Amino acid sequence: MERVDPPLQGAEREMLTAFLDYQRATIVKKAEGLTDEHASVRSVEPSSLSIGAVVKHMALVEAYWFNLRFLGESLGEPWDSAPFDQDRAWEFNSAHHDKLTDLVDLYEAACTRSRGIVAAAPSLDQVSKKTTPRDPRIVSLRWILIHMIEETARHAGHADLLREAIDGSSGL
Repeated sequence: MERVDPPLQGAEREMLTAFLDYQRATIVKKAEGLTDEHASVRSVEPSSLSIGAVVKHMALVEAYWFNLRFLGESLGEPWDSAPFDQDRAWEFNSAHHDKLTDLVDLYEAACTRSRGIVAAAPSLDQVSKKTTPRDPRIVSLRWILIHMIEETARHAGHADLLREAIDGSSGL
C-alpha cells in the first residue's frame, strides 16, 4: 500500500478518504520488513499489544464500521467464525498465531472493500443501516470516515512505538 500525502485542497470525500488512506498506509509501513517473530514483540509492559495485533485489529475495525455498521452486512471471515463470545479481544489475542504477511493482506483487503463502499455511497450524509447492542447510534458515512481517521491514526502511533522497540525505526 503506497503512502501518499493528502491533497491540500479538494472535495470533502476526496480529502477525507485521502487522510484515511494515509493513515492506513502508515499502519502497513510499520509492518514492512518485519519477521513473524517481530510481529509479536511487545514493547511496554504489561501491555500485550504487538504490531501483528494492531494490523489484525484494524482489519476488524474496517469490517466493523463499513461492512457491518454502514452496510448492515456480515463482517466476513475470519470475523464471522471468531469466538468473540469467549474472547472479546480475540483479534488482539490470536494475532501472534498468524503470519504477518497474512495479517497485512487481510488488512489491505479490508481497506480495499471499505474504499469501494465509500466510493459507491451516493452521499456522505447516508446513515448506517445497523446498530449493535453495545452501540445503538445511527451515524453518517461522514462520521464513520472521521472516526476511522482518528482510530487509524491512534493505532498508527502505537505501531510507531512498537516498531521503534523492535529495530529503532521511527517516524515516517
